[in-house]
Amino acid sequence: MPPDDIAVVTYRGALVENTHRAHIVVTTESGSLLLGSGDPLRLTLPRSAAKPAQALAVLATGAFERFELSDEDLALMCGSHSSEPRHIERTRDMLRKVGRAEADLQCGGHPPLSDAVASDWIRQGFAPTAVCSNCSGKHVGMLAGAQALGATTAGYHLPDHPMQARVREATAQLGGLPIDAVHWATDGCNLPTPAFPLSRLAQSFAQLAHAADQACNPQRTPAQADAARVYHAMTAHPEWVGGEGRFCTRLMQAFGGALVGKVGADGCYGVGVRASPQTRRLGAPGALGIAVKVEDGNVGVLYMLVCELLERLQLGTPAQRQALEAFHRPPMRNTAGLSTGHADFVFDLQPGAA
Repeated sequence: MPPDDIAVVTYRGALVENTHRAHIVVTTESGSLLLGSGDPLRLTLPRSAAKPAQALAVLATGAFERFELSDEDLALMCGSHSSEPRHIERTRDMLRKVGRAEADLQCGGHPPLSDAVASDWIRQGFAPTAVCSNCSGKHVGMLAGAQALGATTAGYHLPDHPMQARVREATAQLGGLPIDAVHWATDGCNLPTPAFPLSRLAQSFAQLAHAADQACNPQRTPAQADAARVYHAMTAHPEWVGGEGRFCTRLMQAFGGALVGKVGADGCYGVGVRASPQTRRLGAPGALGIAVKVEDGNVGVLYMLVCELLERLQLGTPAQRQALEAFHRPPMRNTAGLSTGHADFVFDLQPGAA
């Protein structure tokens, strides 16, 4: 029997090549643990999977009304985009709306997340700048939020800036945590990034889906209205969240608004699923949250696991899940095109303490 936290084993021929440890959590919107594998309380850096919470903090400042930002802009704030021309141009347009310049962005340029874009940049001899960062939308959002708060934009990326204090509050609220339970580190894009138990990431995404379910509830709170706006922006405009052929984009396109998903660097993923007979069958009275952390940070394995969970939990239709087959069981081939191996999913989902 493999250790409890080994989730995926990859083979080359009949030989084990790699084992991948992972932690998996399925919760209700209130945080009750329904199913899990590994350690549901593992202190986790969600990285870019925290972007919806960061965008909530910007929304709460009133920046969207002040600068006439759109839901497409909001989706880009929540995204880890592919640096396609459309993503770069939208970033520049957002900077124009908020009256700032590229020099104000505290993120650097980097190679794109898209292989196609990378090839194009190499052909052009293009050197990426800050607007090309996959996190550029989030950074423009922080500049807008800082101005809406009446704070200086200088140092907007520092943990003690008023905008980041709002981010910490929004992150804690969405995950049902006290503020002092949200720990801080520095992300790859130079903004503070939170850390908290993996189960709270699942709860956060369940809360986004729950907010979408409350759209017609006259008693919903302003925070729920903002969370619903984030959910709908991401699911209505998934091309701004990822890009051509990217997993987040393909996932939300396939499920047509029934779920929201966001990747985080180094093997983290969050999914929020709106209430349905399928979620009720799994024991959730309303929306459902899923969070995955792959210990070695392998993003390909991460996507495989998310697809396997959708299959095991029987979420969506067979056709919707089949649309993600290239991520679920990607072919393992050598340079001559010959099949060299396969992957097995060896984890068991254990019932939690509901």
